[in-house]
Amino acid sequence: MNIFKIIKLEMDNILAKDPAVKNKFEALLYPSLHAVINHRAAHYLYKKRFFFLARLISQISRFFTGIEIHPGATIGKRNLFDHGMGIVIGETAVIGNDCTIYHGVTLGGIAGITGKNKKRHPTIGNNVSVGTGAKILGNITIGNNAKIGANSVVLKDVPNNAVAVGIPARIITKDAEDYYMWHI
Repeated sequence: MNIFKIIKLEMDNILAKDPAVKNKFEALLYPSLHAVINHRAAHYLYKKRFFFLARLISQISRFFTGIEIHPGATIGKRNLFDHGMGIVIGETAVIGNDCTIYHGVTLGGIAGITGKNKKRHPTIGNNVSVGTGAKILGNITIGNNAKIGANSVVLKDVPNNAVAVGIPARIITKDAEDYYMWHI
């Protein structure tokens, strides 16, 4: 996919997901768009083993957008980093498609896992919403259509269609009595 198609896809996504955006020109100002485009370039260089250049692009992007995405992270399509500031995404993190991640979120590793090529960051499924300030830590999986509550600390897998809230996060499945209270 060429860069213009990627930009159009991401701009359309911002327009669809954020009611505050009035037109495509305004979407051009969103840090999410710039972070995604810069990450695509940095990730390409990272895969080609140009680690310094990849990291340089990611650090410049971080400076301008407030969104830190390691060039090794794998990110799908049509994701929105809403407000963006303070988002940190680690090297082995994987994010599916159509996710919304709010400001202050960390997709981080945990201590004690060492060595290259070891998965130490979370995998986020498709259509996941991660609330402001949430911390998702370690090699865990967040299932498709899951919702992570604001400021939650998630340390274990979250199944598809579930909600995780609290510190440490309590997993509420769709068949739980209070699911609809938390499912926004």
